[in-house]
Amino acid sequence: MATAVDCAQVTYEIPDLALQERFLTAFGMTRAEGSDEQTLYMRGTGTQHHIHVSRKASKQRFVGASVEMATRADLDELAAMEGSSPVREATEPGGGLEVVMHTPDGIEIKAIWGRAAAEPIPDRAPFKFNNLVEKPRVHEPVRISTAPCTVARLGHFVLHVSDHDATVAWLTERFNFLPSDYMVPPGTDGPPYGTFLRLDLGDQLVDHHFLLVLQSDWVGVHHSAFEVLDLDAVMSAHDYLLQEGFSLDVGVGRHRLGSQVFDYWKDPHGFRIEHYTDGDVVDAGHRPTSFNGTASETTQWGNRPPLEFFQ
Repeated sequence: MATAVDCAQVTYEIPDLALQERFLTAFGMTRAEGSDEQTLYMRGTGTQHHIHVSRKASKQRFVGASVEMATRADLDELAAMEGSSPVREATEPGGGLEVVMHTPDGIEIKAIWGRAAAEPIPDRAPFKFNNLVEKPRVHEPVRISTAPCTVARLGHFVLHVSDHDATVAWLTERFNFLPSDYMVPPGTDGPPYGTFLRLDLGDQLVDHHFLLVLQSDWVGVHHSAFEVLDLDAVMSAHDYLLQEGFSLDVGVGRHRLGSQVFDYWKDPHGFRIEHYTDGDVVDAGHRPTSFNGTASETTQWGNRPPLEFFQ
């Protein structure tokens, strides 16, 4: 079975690239090589050439996401599946090969392999944290200004779909994802309306989720989420984005499913975007549980989302 190894990018269509670049720069990304008047490529500090793509269009919409595969043979396997494109040269900066597919709702999912790695952007080390028991930070005061943080990577994205079960099956068949946790209607035992999916890399530790699939009465993206260095990065960036007049959505708080410290914002075109840090990591031995609480109960502490957050 084909093996996904990384969440490479999310892609949107929007009417105003300049406004988007201003926001994403304040959010902590950097303009990537290959950007022009029609397409904005933004990168993090990691090795993906770009992690966020905005194409100029008259109306805004979520196009889809790109998934990095382990081998060229994975692309051949995916290309043989019904509805897939042939293996072809990638048209985006960084090159490589791609296979284009669409979920049952028509959301584009690109499998990519061979994209040239970017040179990492130097960054500060995460601050050590002195808890009650362990005090690793000695003679090292924390000093951080109110400024953009540095986004490292795309961690996950969340899809609203018209058929939860069909979409989970479609994704699992192609990318060998494993379920991490289920969301079931409050006060019930199921069936699930939401499934957190993660990579299957055996004994290698991976993020609690690569994506979340949510049954909904509309189709599209709920949010895309980007990992930052540490809690101080989340909080200093929170203050900076408020200072710059951008739109806070929900945050700061700590999730229950995945444990991330989160901070959600709205970009200038209304799309939800998240800073996060300190998420759970698991290996293939992790077994899923079911959560039957409300949206507000998915937050352990901090700013709780409204009841309609996942609708």
